[in-house]
Amino acid sequence: MTSSTQARHRTISIDGLDIFYREAGPADAPALLLLHGFPTSSQMFRNLIPALADRYRVIAPDYPGYGHSAMPPREQFAYTFDNLARVIDRFTEVVGLARYALYVQDYGAPVGYRLASRHANRVTAIVVQNGNAYDEGLDNPFWEPIKAYWADPADPAKRDALRGLLTYDATKWQYTHGEPHPELVAPDGATHDQFLLDRPGNAEVQLDLFLSYGSNPPLYPEWQAYFRKHQPPVLIVWGKNDQIFPAAGAEPYKRDLKTLEYHLLDAGHFALETHGDKIAGLMRDFLGRHVTNR
Repeated sequence: MTSSTQARHRTISIDGLDIFYREAGPADAPALLLLHGFPTSSQMFRNLIPALADRYRVIAPDYPGYGHSAMPPREQFAYTFDNLARVIDRFTEVVGLARYALYVQDYGAPVGYRLASRHANRVTAIVVQNGNAYDEGLDNPFWEPIKAYWADPADPAKRDALRGLLTYDATKWQYTHGEPHPELVAPDGATHDQFLLDRPGNAEVQLDLFLSYGSNPPLYPEWQAYFRKHQPPVLIVWGKNDQIFPAAGAEPYKRDLKTLEYHLLDAGHFALETHGDKIAGLMRDFLGRHVTNR
C-alpha cells in the first residue's frame, strides 16, 4: 500500500449532520462511490478501497445512524431510505462528485438507485453485489416477518419480532452463512458492526429502516425504467449463497440491461470478505473498459 492508495478517514457536515467517510486515490481520477449495506458501514470496503485507489478516487460514506457518522435522535431525523438517499446525494455534491460509478450492496442499492434515477447523467457505471431491484429478490422466507411488519406496522409484536436480526448471532450469520470456507471470514467485521448496533437507541433506528424498506419495492419499476432508458454499464458480482438477497434477484437485471457482465460467486451476503481480490480484479477490468473521466 502506498500513500496514494492508503485511505484517509474524514468527517464532513451535511445539513448539520456529521458524515464520516473513507477516501483514497487521486482527486482528479474517475470517481467511485461505495454504498454499504446492513448492518455494516464503510468498514466493509476497508480492503477494496486500497485495491482500486491507484486508478480511481474512491469514496465510501457511512449513512446517518451507521459507522462513525452521526446518529441523531429519531425525533430529529426520520430514518427512511428517502432521507438516507437525500443525505448521500447532498454528500456527493459537497465532496465534489460530479460524476461517479456506484458500488451498491444490500441497503446501498435502494440508496444508490434513488441517486441514479434522479441524476442519470452523473452515474458512469454500477457494480451490484447482492443489491436488489426486482420483486424476485424478495421472494424468500427471510423476508416473511419483515413483510408482515410492513403490512401491520402499528402492531408492536410485528416490530419486536425483528429484534432478533440485531443480535450478535444474527450479525455473525450474515458474515458466514453461505460461505464454503467460513474460516476465511475474519471476525472483526461482525464484532465492529455489533458494537455499533448495540449503542443505546440504535435498535430503534434499525427497526425504523426495516419498516422503510417497504418503500423500496414500489420504486422497482422506476429503477428498472432507468436501467432500460439510460443503459448504464453494470457489473454483477453476487454471492450466490446469500439467503437474504439470493441469486434470484440477480437474474432479472439481464432483462433490462444491454451492457451487463454477470458473475455469481461461491459466497454469501458479504462476498467481499472472502472474494475481495476477485471482485477488485473484475472491477478494475470492467471499469477500465467503461469508465473515463469525461
